Amino acid sequence: MVELPVTNPVLIFALAMVIFLVAPLLMNKLKVPGLIGLIIAGIIVGPNGLGVLDRDPTIVLLGTVGLLYIIFIAGLEIDLDGFKKYRNRSFVFGLLSFTIPFILGTGLGLFLQYSIPASILLGSLLGSHTLLAYPIASRLGISKNKAVTTTVGGTIMTDTLALLVLAVIAGMKQDELTITFWLQMFVSLSLFVIIVLFGVPLIARSFFRNMSSQGSMEYLFVMAILFVCAFFATIAGVEPIIGAFLAGLALNRLIFEQGPLMNRIKFVGNAIFIPFFLLSVGMLMDFRVLIEEPKAWLVALSIVLFVNFGKAFAAWISGNIYSYSKDEIKLMYGLSIPQAAATLAATLVGFELGLFNLATVNGVIIMILVTCLIGPYMVEKYSRKIAQYEEEQPYEPSIAPERILIPLSNPKTIESLLDLAFIIKTPTSNEPLYPISVVQSNGGAEAAKVAEAEKMLGHAVMYASGADIPIRLLTRVDHNPASGIIRAITDTRISMVIVGWNGKLSTSQKILGGVLDQVLQQTNEMMVVSKISHPLNTTKRIVLILPSMISRKRGFKESIRVVKKIANQLGASVLGVVVKGDQYFYEKLLNKEKPDIELVLETVEKWGDLEENYYHRFKDGDLVVVISARRGTIAWHPYLEKLPKKLAETTSESFLVIFPEEEENVDLRGTRGTTLPITVLPSREYD
Repeated sequence: MVELPVTNPVLIFALAMVIFLVAPLLMNKLKVPGLIGLIIAGIIVGPNGLGVLDRDPTIVLLGTVGLLYIIFIAGLEIDLDGFKKYRNRSFVFGLLSFTIPFILGTGLGLFLQYSIPASILLGSLLGSHTLLAYPIASRLGISKNKAVTTTVGGTIMTDTLALLVLAVIAGMKQDELTITFWLQMFVSLSLFVIIVLFGVPLIARSFFRNMSSQGSMEYLFVMAILFVCAFFATIAGVEPIIGAFLAGLALNRLIFEQGPLMNRIKFVGNAIFIPFFLLSVGMLMDFRVLIEEPKAWLVALSIVLFVNFGKAFAAWISGNIYSYSKDEIKLMYGLSIPQAAATLAATLVGFELGLFNLATVNGVIIMILVTCLIGPYMVEKYSRKIAQYEEEQPYEPSIAPERILIPLSNPKTIESLLDLAFIIKTPTSNEPLYPISVVQSNGGAEAAKVAEAEKMLGHAVMYASGADIPIRLLTRVDHNPASGIIRAITDTRISMVIVGWNGKLSTSQKILGGVLDQVLQQTNEMMVVSKISHPLNTTKRIVLILPSMISRKRGFKESIRVVKKIANQLGASVLGVVVKGDQYFYEKLLNKEKPDIELVLETVEKWGDLEENYYHRFKDGDLVVVISARRGTIAWHPYLEKLPKKLAETTSESFLVIFPEEEENVDLRGTRGTTLPITVLPSREYD
């Protein structure tokens, strides 16, 4: 017979896993977010319910890890460029979202005849919020929506203010509220923020450069950064959640959204630690106090009413100031209503200091329960509406599906090419990636070569599975490798080719080498040629080179979208260099395309100026991107054929050469196949 509460560690973990599996499935049947099911399960099996599980130190530990995980992922996924753009909105919303509930809560405390410190602390409880439902918005693909960015940014202010109020009230209660106290708090907190936001990226870049292929080591490194920052936040005088959020911000530009590392972080968090946090929140609820102390009902209902009104009113004011849609306003309310992290911390401290009685503690717990039920429901409902609306917006898509072909021949470049494909691939696209290996037929031993090629492709499958990206392997046997790639493009209706280049040429007459030149000249699809010498996630800046008249090419806009998508995913700024073109015209053209990024444009009058004035300015961690043109098409220039080789010879930086999509109904085989002598072309070679 099993005694309750369960004390066997194996059985405790087994029960937890069963709950994590069954509760969301039951909630899905009822069309209710799975997060709510885990909270309800905590109420039922917790010490104040059936008593199956106790809220022992193990549950508390794993729950704390889950809480830090939620805040950390929010910091990782926040759109920093969007946050910069909307920082004033985040400031306004954060201020309103804290101040309105704070005033209501303080007034409630005074009405209930609490002391002034207790009333102020109660107000701060209502002002904070926890991004409990953020994983729902992230899962539905709207984490970069302006309403989500505004709310996540506002969380920094609400939680910081709430925790600072807690620190001040605690200091006041313990007679420590001196000038030394204020000075120590300001100095320690400032130093902590500076060290995390500037020191962690330096350490992380160095680590990723040296350990870029060690998946488990990368994950452990990130976890070490998370929990070390969370611990030192307590040393600085604030709660660990502030450290977790700052750690996420510090690593934001180094962990791109569609990569294997981000998938590992989310998988472990969503499968284990976050459910433990939700379970532990449910276990706090004790309905017996409501029966024993009727006053607890008044406290609970008043707190629930005031926090809902305050958060809804703050979202309504902010949304109307910045012309957000009704769905976005309701989404902001849903994201900002859940109370858990700072609320629990402040409530327990207030109880230990004698500011709150048991009725207040249970009233706050009921408020936590109610808000944790309302928030996920609202976010699930309105995230779907916003995601559907964004999906219906015109984007000028091609009729053909997005299919990316990745020719592989060198095992050492597999991961860098796949990383690039992960970044470029549209997250909402259900199309797989198409790695291909072409075995050259030479009259025998093809079977052995195909087996070797499949072994190499197997590594691509394993790496892509870490990022949860579907893969469809292709193998071809052909006398000419270029012909095998071209046939695969035609057979599979490929829309883009991403291929690696070693920077070497067999003859001086070729652009990229025999195979790549043949593929380039005999296809119309966009082709991205890469030579990557550093991990992509350590890229700080993209240098974009735009030839004269390149804007007239059919695939120019899509090429710009690809570049901006790469910059956005890597968190890199863009320095654009226009060769013999109108700087303001291109600036207007580039700013029209999404996403919004930090962009600066400069111009040069001729290709020689580019080589003379810019090559030596390339920095460590730069990614040079050239939007080039096929021979015989508009914007083509002889220098473009020399440019890849010059970049490979004169710089050590990584670079991409993007050949935009060409018109399919134009036959350019004659012009592409003809090499015009330089004497026929304009005499100024570096125009």
